[in-house]
Amino acid sequence: MGINRATLYYKSKGISYRDQKIMNLMDEEYTRHPFYGVRRMKQFLKDKGYLVGKKHIGVLMRKMGLEAIFPRPNLSRAHPEDKIYPYLLRGIRIKKPKQVWSADITYIRLKQGFAYLVAIIDWWSRYVLSWRLSNTLETDFCVEDLNESLAKYGRPDIFNTDQGSQFTSQDFTQKLLKEKIKISMDGRGRAYDNVFVERLWRTVKYENIYIRDYRNIFEVRAGLEEYFKFYNNQRYHQSLDYKTPAEIYKSGKKDLNIIFKKEDKLKVENMEKAVLF
Repeated sequence: MGINRATLYYKSKGISYRDQKIMNLMDEEYTRHPFYGVRRMKQFLKDKGYLVGKKHIGVLMRKMGLEAIFPRPNLSRAHPEDKIYPYLLRGIRIKKPKQVWSADITYIRLKQGFAYLVAIIDWWSRYVLSWRLSNTLETDFCVEDLNESLAKYGRPDIFNTDQGSQFTSQDFTQKLLKEKIKISMDGRGRAYDNVFVERLWRTVKYENIYIRDYRNIFEVRAGLEEYFKFYNNQRYHQSLDYKTPAEIYKSGKKDLNIIFKKEDKLKVENMEKAVLF
């Protein structure tokens, strides 16, 4: 039926109403300012009328998968026995679809608890190839998402992820190696090594999650099904010369070279400077 086990057996996480409000506020602020750690979040929440201790903020940020020290979503660290692969995309010019795919996980707020969203995106076209929702951070839903993308679209040259345990797991990496796909992983503390997926998360949250205010995982699943169809087939991207991701992905044109723009580099540099103060 296209529903993974974690979705089917979803149960509320049982956190308090106050903590849920705090987590939702932190999610919005982190989406705006991904370099915010515990101290800045503490001041932000104080300004919003919530007096929360640093230790409790740290606990909630870890539950959400937000790293409190440096601007990098940290949706569970790699297992010590899992292999970490080098980052292969620095300075690379993307010239075609299926040259580079990326995957990442983000926190999704709900009125009744929360969920995690994983998505796989084609760097050249920004096309969302597949996605899955889960109420846990187990590896299964990421592997299921990978299997769907490979079955529908073939295999890319390079697959990039962060160093989270879902992506460094044997189940995930062995599937890539079996398909002879080069594995690339973001450097530690590099917030924008996976820049196109980071942009996708901001877009999804501002254009859908925050304004729809979903009650539960079943509502958000139906809403995202509709949204990703719009995102792929109807939403025009300035960086794609006002074409849609589907147009670019399916066209096979090779004259649209994706490179990091000067303003992207400045954003990363400014973010890294902000962390030092």
